[in-house]
Amino acid sequence: MIMQKILLIFGALVIAIGLLWPILSRLPFAKLPLDFSIKIAGTQLFIPFGTCILISIFLTLLLRLFR
Repeated sequence: MIMQKILLIFGALVIAIGLLWPILSRLPFAKLPLDFSIKIAGTQLFIPFGTCILISIFLTLLLRLFR
């Protein structure tokens, strides 16, 4: 029962992010100081360390708030 709720919430979040992607892609999250973009032989690799740290801090504060 709990797993079903988790999967439904996760699915709803994925759908919401997909629908809001044109708006979310304009936010400056991918341009933080620790976000690296490497181009090698026509292939581009994006490593978002700064974005991951920011999201982790935000989620930690959010979860501690609602605990």
